[in-house]
Amino acid sequence: MTDQQLVAQVLGGHTAAFGQLVRRTEGLVTQLVFKMIRHPADRPDLAQEVYLKVFKNLAGFKFQAKLSTWVGQIAYNTCLHYLEKKQLVLADPAEPAPDDPAEAGRRGPPPLVAGPAYDPETALFDQDLAGILGAAIEQLPPLYRTLVALYHQQELSYEEIGQITSLPEGTVKNYLFRARKLLKQRLLATYHRDDL
Repeated sequence: MTDQQLVAQVLGGHTAAFGQLVRRTEGLVTQLVFKMIRHPADRPDLAQEVYLKVFKNLAGFKFQAKLSTWVGQIAYNTCLHYLEKKQLVLADPAEPAPDDPAEAGRRGPPPLVAGPAYDPETALFDQDLAGILGAAIEQLPPLYRTLVALYHQQELSYEEIGQITSLPEGTVKNYLFRARKLLKQRLLATYHRDDL
């Protein structure tokens, strides 16, 4: 079913169609809410608020972007409003601009993939490494955590992320570069501290 057909069914009063819309977009909404909002108790209420806003504003959706991108934008703005209301820092303003703007658009290292010669010890090491990296990502400011999740986990393009966050593509690339740089510094600091 296309986005247009799904929206038409929801607007026609088919409640099951709205459930399908939720299922199609819940991964993206969950990523946004979980990466931007630290307090677990607030997350379900915000996710519910997102879908209430989606339902309320669905008639105004003009199909200028994918439906999931539009829902993601509502989720991002809902979380942003929550952070502003709580007066929480979205990004680290003290973080300097990247030294080399050409680096801003590069992807990180490719993910580790098990080959034909599966080794349980290597798989356990990979799992530990993923846990360490995940914990380090959680320590990033909310905006950086969110951009990393959208780009590397949801595999959205810079353009799609820009549509969701209302940030220019260049700014998205710049912030992703800063997030990776900060992540690298924190991981190296932790590694060297643990190594002593």
